[in-house]
Amino acid sequence: MQGTGEVRVYSARSTSAPSRKVAGKLGKRKRTLTMDTLVLGVFIAVYLGMILGRIPGLAIDRTGVALLGAIILLGAGALSPDEARDALDVPTMGLLFGLMVVSAQFRLGGFYTAVTRRIAAIDVQPALLLGLLAALVGLLSALLCNDIVCLAVAPILIEGCRRRNLDPLPFLLALACAANVGSAATLIGNPQNMLIGQTLNLSFAGYFARAAAPTALGLVAVWAIICALTRGRWHREFAIPKIDAPTFNRWQCGKGLAVLVLLVVAFFFTALPREVLALAAAGALLTSRRMHTRNMLALVDWHLLVLFAGLFVVNRAFQQTGMLDVTMTWMRDAGAPIEQPAWLFIVAAALSNLVSNVPATMLLLPAATHPLAGPILALASTLAGNLIIVGSIANIIVVDQAERLGVRVSWLDHARVGVPVTLVTLAIAAVCLWLQAPSV
Repeated sequence: MQGTGEVRVYSARSTSAPSRKVAGKLGKRKRTLTMDTLVLGVFIAVYLGMILGRIPGLAIDRTGVALLGAIILLGAGALSPDEARDALDVPTMGLLFGLMVVSAQFRLGGFYTAVTRRIAAIDVQPALLLGLLAALVGLLSALLCNDIVCLAVAPILIEGCRRRNLDPLPFLLALACAANVGSAATLIGNPQNMLIGQTLNLSFAGYFARAAAPTALGLVAVWAIICALTRGRWHREFAIPKIDAPTFNRWQCGKGLAVLVLLVVAFFFTALPREVLALAAAGALLTSRRMHTRNMLALVDWHLLVLFAGLFVVNRAFQQTGMLDVTMTWMRDAGAPIEQPAWLFIVAAALSNLVSNVPATMLLLPAATHPLAGPILALASTLAGNLIIVGSIANIIVVDQAERLGVRVSWLDHARVGVPVTLVTLAIAAVCLWLQAPSV
C-alpha cells in the first residue's frame, strides 16, 4: 500500500504541473485576445469620432475623443505609462509648439491685420484682388501654420470686403483653399507635413524642390476656378462689422520676421534638428519686455497638441496588436498595396476626407516606404483637405469665423469650389510627382 501511495503522489504531481502550465498559457492567450479586442474597439471608436467630429450625445470633439481613447487604453493596461510616453513623437510636437509661438508673435504684433487690410484696400478689379489674396495666403501658409493664418485673416478679410461692397464668399473660399494648397509647399506649413518630415527625416530643401511646382500651379488653379465660378457676381452690400483686432506694432512684427527668416534659412541650409531650431526661435520671442508670456501661450493651439498625443497613444496600441500589419498584408494580397506610390496617393486622399488629414497621416506613415512616399503623403493628404468643409481644420476655421460675423458658408457653397479645386490640384500633384519619379 505504501508503494501504491507513492505512485499516486508522484502521479498527481506529474499531471498537475503540466496542467497548470497549459492553463496558464490558455489564460494568457485569452487575456491577450481580450486586450486586443479592447484595443480594436477603442481604435474603431476613436477613428469613428474623427469621422463624425464628436461623440453623439456628448459635448466632446475630436480632441476629446482621442484623449479619452488614450485614457481608456492606459487604464485598461493595454499600454504602460512608459510605453505611452515613448509613443509620443516629441520632436514633432516640439516643432509644432515652437512654430505656434512664432505665429503668435505675428498675430499679437498685428501683422496679419495690417497685411490683410492693405491687400483689401488695393484699388484693383475683384478678380485681381482675389489673385493677390491667394498668393499672399499661400506664401504665409507655407511659412506659418495654415490654421493660424485662416484664424487671423478671415475676420479682417470680411471687413475689407464689406468696405468695398464685395461679396465675402468667393474671397473666404479662396482663403481656405489657398491656405491648404500653400501649406503643402513646405514641411512646416501644416501639422501633417511636420509629422511626415520629422518621422521620415525628410530634407527641408529636398521636399520644397518637389512640392514647389504643384503648389504654385495649385494656387493658380484655385484663383482660376473661383473666378470662373463667380462669373462677375462680385458685389454685395453689407453692414461693416466691428472687428477687434490687434494694432500693428512695427517693432514686434519686425522682430518676428527676423526670427522667421533666420529659422527658414537654418531649415534650408543646416542639418540641425528642426524641433530644436523652432524651440530656440520660440524662446527668443518669449524673451520680451512687451509681449507677455501668458498672452503668447494663450494663442498656442493646445487642443491640437493634445489631439496629437492621444492619437499617438491609440495608434501605438493598435500597432502592437499586429492588426495593422495584417490589414496591410490583406490589401497587398487584394491587389492594392498601399506601399506603392499610386495606391498611397489614392488612399491618403480618400482617408483624409474620412478622418481628417492628421489622423489619416498617422495611420499611413507605416506604409511610407517608397522614396517618394513623403511628398506623396504630404501633398495628397493636404490637397484633399479642400474637398469638403471637414476635410481640414483650416476650412472649419474659415466657416466658423465667417458665421460669427454674419456670413454663411454652406456645405454646398464650399463643395462648388472645393470639389473642382481638389480634383484639379490632386491631378497636378500626381503629374508632377510622376515626372519626378525617374529621378529617384
